Amino acid sequence: MRNHRLLLICVTLIVNVGISNGQNQKKLDNGFVQLFNGENFDGWHLKLRSGDSAKAKEVYTIEDGMVHVFKHMPDSLNLNTGENGTHGLFYTNKKYSKYILRFEYKWGEKITNNFDEWQYDAGCYYHVFDDKVWPKGLEYQVRYNHITDRNHTGDFWGAGVSLDWTATADGKTFLLPKDGGKEMPNMKNEIYGYASPKYNALNGEWNQCEIIVMGNAYTIHKLNGEIVNMGTNLSVGEGIIGFQSETAEIYYRNIEIKEFDKVVPMKKFLN
Repeated sequence: MRNHRLLLICVTLIVNVGISNGQNQKKLDNGFVQLFNGENFDGWHLKLRSGDSAKAKEVYTIEDGMVHVFKHMPDSLNLNTGENGTHGLFYTNKKYSKYILRFEYKWGEKITNNFDEWQYDAGCYYHVFDDKVWPKGLEYQVRYNHITDRNHTGDFWGAGVSLDWTATADGKTFLLPKDGGKEMPNMKNEIYGYASPKYNALNGEWNQCEIIVMGNAYTIHKLNGEIVNMGTNLSVGEGIIGFQSETAEIYYRNIEIKEFDKVVPMKKFLN
């Protein structure tokens, strides 16, 4: 009887750990699972630059099945002051390596922090191996420059990460290899995606984002169904995933993931 009780306790602990790590996820019909359940941050942890855990719960608010960033913050918070304590991310507890990640975002109206430098700026970090603010990992940029009317969503930001890339002849923006993209090895930091993607900026409409990443073999960024950036030979092959709060009010929803046991050939996603 004593051994039976001990076994029951062990099983209960294992189940509870699995739930806390976000493994109790709702499966969807298309093979994806909900990474964010729309109700709470089970399986996630919140982190701000200031380290204020109470403030983090105000920066990241859940409403109507989505994450509303800066809902409880005043408009024009800390502009041009150098103060940026509300910079941060909400991170998965679990590491991921080979998967398709999908999410949607739209911009709100409030601006904050260093908006004068980066305009409407947020993003999704993946393959994160250091969850500080800012983290070490690879970023799918979510950004809109209203001054130049250029969308930068889908750009890379490689923080402590490098990858091989193909670009236009001037080396400034992404170009698919089949279209004559020039090989650019060992790229880091900001790496511009396709210059003219289809996007929604300040019109209150949602954008559909997709990250297809297979360990360190390759990564593909898609925006509203089109490939906008791509890299191969990543210097890191796994990590946690995080969504940013940075310079402007933003909404995230429908965060879902489909994992793979083996690397799926890139050509499947390029057709």
